[in-house]
Amino acid sequence: MKSGYFYALALTLIFGFYACSLKKINRSHNSQNSLDWAGVYTGTLPCADCEGIQTVIRLDTNNNYKIESTYLGKDEKPDVKEGTFSWDKDGGRLMLNNVEKGTYPIYYLVGENQLVQLDLTGKPIMSEMASRYILKKEDNAVVEKYWKLVELNGKPVQGPAEGEREVHLILKANGNVQGNGGCNGFGGKYELQAGNRIKFSQVFSTKMACPNLDTENQFFEVLNTADNYTIVNDTLSLNKARMAPLAKFVAVYL
Repeated sequence: MKSGYFYALALTLIFGFYACSLKKINRSHNSQNSLDWAGVYTGTLPCADCEGIQTVIRLDTNNNYKIESTYLGKDEKPDVKEGTFSWDKDGGRLMLNNVEKGTYPIYYLVGENQLVQLDLTGKPIMSEMASRYILKKEDNAVVEKYWKLVELNGKPVQGPAEGEREVHLILKANGNVQGNGGCNGFGGKYELQAGNRIKFSQVFSTKMACPNLDTENQFFEVLNTADNYTIVNDTLSLNKARMAPLAKFVAVYL
């Protein structure tokens, strides 16, 4: 009898340990560490005294956020908020830091390619308009790829001359851009905005002297001028308004 008792006790302990392990495993897989959540989210949220709040939220892997809110039919100038955010202990919900609670929505539930704005206390909005508080993630097909320059101002770009580098850029998930203009390496910031808009800023480069900087100078001017992009398969175009592409790139899979 005693042996049966100890056998049953051992099984109970084993299954108890196994169940606890499963809970730990399940808890370890959450939005924070399992989803590709960094990027740009857009949507039009409900508004009590306007046509809607056109909202763009940018999140990067350094836990920085930027929110642009445009009150349609009321004030077309976006209200911009920037700062950092934190994750809750379960890794499924984020909270904007340095914003006074109760004055502005600061809680968002993070899902697959979407953000759900929660109420002022961090709970789901339970009303017939609940679906209108969902922001969808913009396509991030341009991010974290090596883009090789193949056309500049309508002319094909030849391979690098001896001693030069291949002209390219990489848009990092944390909002940084890096690459090479052919002679000098460069870095800076970029923002992907609604409607395939893009904005480069704070671009800097090394100051090496090379025999021919024409291509590099034109390339850097494109970064200062471009305001939108198009992508078809593995070809990225940087454009100004609706004019012909300023520059074309192809994705190189290293």
